[in-house]
Amino acid sequence: MSNIAGPGRRLGDLLGSRLFRPILAGATLRERLIACLGALLGIALTGLVSGWIVGEGPHIPLIVAPMGATAVLLFAVPASPLAQPWPIIGGNTISALIGVTAAYFIPNPVLAIGVGVSLAIAAMSFTRCLHPPGGAAALTALIGGPAIASSGFLFPFVPVCLNSLILVGLGIAFHRLSGRQYPHVPQAAPVNVHGTADLPAPLRVGFNARDVDAALESLNETLDIDRTDLDRLLREVESQAMARAHGELDCGTVMSRDVVTIGVDEPVARARELLLKHNIRTLPVIDGAGRLAGTLGLRELALRGDGAIAQVMSTARTAMADEAVLSLVEPLSDGHTHAVVVTAEDRSVLGIVTQTDLLAVLMRLVSAKALEPTGPQTS
Repeated sequence: MSNIAGPGRRLGDLLGSRLFRPILAGATLRERLIACLGALLGIALTGLVSGWIVGEGPHIPLIVAPMGATAVLLFAVPASPLAQPWPIIGGNTISALIGVTAAYFIPNPVLAIGVGVSLAIAAMSFTRCLHPPGGAAALTALIGGPAIASSGFLFPFVPVCLNSLILVGLGIAFHRLSGRQYPHVPQAAPVNVHGTADLPAPLRVGFNARDVDAALESLNETLDIDRTDLDRLLREVESQAMARAHGELDCGTVMSRDVVTIGVDEPVARARELLLKHNIRTLPVIDGAGRLAGTLGLRELALRGDGAIAQVMSTARTAMADEAVLSLVEPLSDGHTHAVVVTAEDRSVLGIVTQTDLLAVLMRLVSAKALEPTGPQTS
């Protein structure tokens, strides 16, 4: 299978690098092909369902043109704040309503189209449903022709709102079937798991929220990315850069190999005994085949210490032996995880990297950095 996948992947890389140069960060040829399929199904089914609901006839279009632009956002950039359900439904409907209102009260068509689109932007901004195709919905209401003009104030709701609702519903179903999260849920801000007022450990060093806000203000631009997603992206960039700079240190080099483990069928009392005897905080739990089943610590024993080990243990945080050890900074500083279990592909336990191990690595790196020459050497 690997021999077949290799050439296919290389061909995909070749097409992606030479024929497809993505404008958006993170875009790939595969993602765009999936977006095309989503738009095909979404637009076709929206027109079909709309026609089935309202009936076919010259009095009103089955689907309005702005839905094409909505489909681009919904299927090509589903994580964009502009592509979420409320911006799609609210932005299109409110903008169309403003367009109809402008056409009704302003007889001059040139003035009406300018006022309609500008007021649509203002209304979408104030109602937190900014959606670029909304501007087209407002314009369509103004210059859409006799069929739309005859619909009057029904037009924003049928077909605009109806089209938007159907398209969003189809988008949710499509992204779920294709393994994508939609609607997009920004990552929750880290909280201190110890219940104190201090910031979580990862947020006490490096940049903070004020730095991100200051950078955005200095750029003087509006970016199409959620504020919390931007923070998450920057922290991941920081982590990747650190791992790249010191990538020679992998988990296999740093890990403890003489790992104290416990079987999933052993008594809970034995787990407590091992934790105290070896002065450790995490026990990998292995099944009958010697594969990692979970982890167990004093916290789990204190909270659920009366049940069987299979009921008490937690899901294990794992890594491969060739992963950069600095990639473990985030999980080992989240306030929950005290150790990461290093496993083989069959989930057999190879070793364990604890917070103490990671601290020793960081101290070594800091010491090495301090010993580096800081200026030109003279003889």
